[in-house]
Amino acid sequence: MGKIVYSVIGSLDGFIDDAEGRYDWATPGEDLVAAINDELAGVGTYVYGRRMYEQMHVWETDPEAPTWSPQSARFAEIWQRAEKVVFSRTLPAVQTTRTRLEREFTPEALRAITAAATGDVTVEGPTLAAHALRAGLVDEIHRCVVPVIVGGGTALYPAGLRLDLELTGERRFDGGIIALRYRVR
Repeated sequence: MGKIVYSVIGSLDGFIDDAEGRYDWATPGEDLVAAINDELAGVGTYVYGRRMYEQMHVWETDPEAPTWSPQSARFAEIWQRAEKVVFSRTLPAVQTTRTRLEREFTPEALRAITAAATGDVTVEGPTLAAHALRAGLVDEIHRCVVPVIVGGGTALYPAGLRLDLELTGERRFDGGIIALRYRVR
């Protein structure tokens, strides 16, 4: 059984987007995309909420996405190869292969996904991750800190959550982005 990892890119002040819903300031450079690709090569399943899935499905549904760069092509291949589970009460259907739609997130459902996964499982999107974090299911947090303060938006972590973490890795990238890896104690 693999680990459950919350993987997220966010501002220095802890937001995934700004108050207007923009995240153009969080676009990773090629060096960071290459590192993400190396890390994601061991992921067997991506677990998404609706909004994150709607952002990510372009890696299979937009034929232009893999042409953006060599690392984009590699990411598209890694993403398409993995299983995807989308938790949403409102999404009518999924648009990608190797993807299933679940209507209700429960800790038991995430445990079953992890038990069946080949490799690690990433939980992506702060709303879904909040449920997994509160349930004590997340083993690691992989956070890329973008050197920008946006002053508001969608928080990376739920209010009132306390976790003790152990730093297990750090790396700097172009543009001042820092990738941090933590083990949840």
